[in-house]
Amino acid sequence: MKTYLVGGAVRDELLGLPVKDRDWVVTGATPDEMLQKGFKQVGADFPVFLHPDTREEYALARTERKQGHGYHGFTVYSAPDVTLEDDLRRRDLTINAMAKSTAGELIDPFGGREDVQARSLRHVSEAFAEDPLRILRTARFAARLQPLGFTVAEPTMALMQQMVKDGEVEHLVPERVWQEIQRALHENEPGTFFEVLRDCGALATIVPELDRDDAFSVALSALRCVHNSEAETSPRFAALMSPLTPVEARNRAAQLKAPNDCQDLARLTTSLLPQIYAMTSYRAESLLEALDEADVWRRADRFAELLQTLNCALPDTEQNKLGWLESAQHAATGVQAKDLMAQGYRGKDLGRAIRNERLRRISEL
Repeated sequence: MKTYLVGGAVRDELLGLPVKDRDWVVTGATPDEMLQKGFKQVGADFPVFLHPDTREEYALARTERKQGHGYHGFTVYSAPDVTLEDDLRRRDLTINAMAKSTAGELIDPFGGREDVQARSLRHVSEAFAEDPLRILRTARFAARLQPLGFTVAEPTMALMQQMVKDGEVEHLVPERVWQEIQRALHENEPGTFFEVLRDCGALATIVPELDRDDAFSVALSALRCVHNSEAETSPRFAALMSPLTPVEARNRAAQLKAPNDCQDLARLTTSLLPQIYAMTSYRAESLLEALDEADVWRRADRFAELLQTLNCALPDTEQNKLGWLESAQHAATGVQAKDLMAQGYRGKDLGRAIRNERLRRISEL
């Protein structure tokens, strides 16, 4: 029984990056032996265990064989006769297929260290083509490591393009696609993720509405702007969707099974952008209509995220209109229902009185 540090920890150490998570591979062992040593099994599909003290993951060395379409179509074999090299060979990229022994020896059967030095994202073997999720993972690593100069190797890009032509991407389930998109939105250079997907042809299947020159450039510009402000996921996603029509954004967000907050902000962003473009002067009616649609009275935090997104989605020539919106919000938020109720307003009359008072305050700015 031998244990090896594998994957991202080895890669990041070579890159001089902080090592956040450490994963281990165990060879020459059975599940029973791991349990006897106090490890707790957590893997349902294959044997993964938590160390009794460090809680780090230890996986028994395994191989995978393609049996069907998509990322589900695999059978896993794990036994004491599976070698470390067998386990590393099933991994996606060479920079993720290195290991380190407990004595500190680097095990690198597929040239990962050379690819680290060359800043190249290269697939380990042709088995890469068996899992379409690896296209998204490669694009995400490109987004993470782009500031260090990493790019996708030409043979790997060619293989990804062939996978798209073979229809493999069509078998990805929305939940996994969203998981990769959500992670990518927070990588060091999120726009690179979508550039790689477009270069290999996968974007036309995953988010076809963005696979247009005009929409693509606007989306990436807005996304990079929001990224620089260290926004949460929903403004990032809304910025990405900002060039789309409200119907396109709503349908795509739903098909991706994006969380409700992401769907809501994308819907609001794409709905309000045309209204803002249509504003040619400061009009209280138009501003109040926009504030009502954004439900700023009950969702002030979401409105702040909306302004953050709109700020990145609008050109400089339209920025002054966001100032109008903010001023109108501050003026109208001070209207209190209890003050109007004290004046005798009730029911529908109260609602009309609140609206009229908000309109009056916005008009007087």
